[in-house]
Amino acid sequence: MKVLIGTTNPSKVERFKSLLSGYDITFYTLKDLHIFQEPEEKGHTPEENAVIKASYYGKYFDRVICNDSGLYFDELSLEDRRQPGLHIRTPNGLPRLNDEEMISYYTELVHSLGGKVLAYYLDGIAVYHQGKIFSFMETREEVKASAFYLVDQPSPKRQPGWPLDSLSLDRQTLTYFVDEEQEDTTSENIMVGEYRKRLVDFLKESLGL
Repeated sequence: MKVLIGTTNPSKVERFKSLLSGYDITFYTLKDLHIFQEPEEKGHTPEENAVIKASYYGKYFDRVICNDSGLYFDELSLEDRRQPGLHIRTPNGLPRLNDEEMISYYTELVHSLGGKVLAYYLDGIAVYHQGKIFSFMETREEVKASAFYLVDQPSPKRQPGWPLDSLSLDRQTLTYFVDEEQEDTTSENIMVGEYRKRLVDFLKESLGL
């Protein structure tokens, strides 16, 4: 099976390859196909934007996976201009930030909020499969259970494509996301495992695996 991962983010590419590593799939990226055009993302949620992207890149491939994310600070209202939301790389109308610019921007923002904030991602996934669109996103209440801390002291380590992992701490272990994962049986890691299973099940069903 051939599947296009509709992103230029290397970490997102590796994420989906890992989720579906047990299946006979040849993955392609936008770079592989020399696709440089991008759709205008006018959705109000990560799920809506993922659907827009999957529909757009479905012009090029029979099976496409797309992803969009929003970052939210628990202590800020959704209307607060400082709330990143869907504009993680273009906060407050700024030009698109590269990885290091993101680390600098969010370090300053979190510092202005006291040095540590509780944060969570909303993750929208969409699959285009031979003319049909399938989508997946959990609720805010569900993802808040696996919220994490964003801090104003960056780790020196970097994860290309996911720069905020250098500012993100596991809420239980207080270790940076960029550090090596350790075996843990906390309820939060169990919940992350359950989310992963639901996501893999969604991908399997929508791709026809």
